[in-house]
Amino acid sequence: MTPRERLASARLYLCTDARRGRGDLADLVRAAIAGGVDVVQLRDKSLSTLEELRLGEVVRDVCRTEGALFAVNDRADVARALAADVFHAGQDDLPPHVSRALLGPDVVIGRSSPGGRQARDADSDPDVDYFCVGPVWETPTKAGRAAVGLEAVADVRRQAPTTPWFAIGGIDLDRLGRVVDAGASRVVVVRAITEADDPQAAARRLRDRLPG
Repeated sequence: MTPRERLASARLYLCTDARRGRGDLADLVRAAIAGGVDVVQLRDKSLSTLEELRLGEVVRDVCRTEGALFAVNDRADVARALAADVFHAGQDDLPPHVSRALLGPDVVIGRSSPGGRQARDADSDPDVDYFCVGPVWETPTKAGRAAVGLEAVADVRRQAPTTPWFAIGGIDLDRLGRVVDAGASRVVVVRAITEADDPQAAARRLRDRLPG
């Protein structure tokens, strides 16, 4: 299957930092994929470009061996250098058509949104392959960004988008049921897996409660 076809069936997306304090980045990614993670993004603003390239290779190689999609955030140049499957950008980053021109037709392009009009714009954009809705709850990963709440998730569900979309922001096992009830069938998580004592088991519990 192509990366785009694999993204269409993806349900669980992990963002992780570089784990520099623990030194277990490859082990974490391997365990998360074994537990059911479909997409892994290395997202660590403290990394230099060279560090991001070096650690991105680690994540990419594990993803390819274990059968998950590898995503790069914000940096189209890094995505191209690493031959990433997925490139994700926010509203203030490169517009999707520019990312597409730089990365070519095969890379999966994702877009952040708080829902509402920006979600509708992403759904109608031919260069956007998926979009995210959030943060549903406030989270340190998006410090200073107000939560959009479950109503934003429900509103996007009512829009019946044809583009795959993920709920993101403060989602853990305790909150997952409410996110699914609001209409999301795909989620992005961070601490629910990265801070778990057993990342593989944590990923499995999350995946088992997602539709599809």
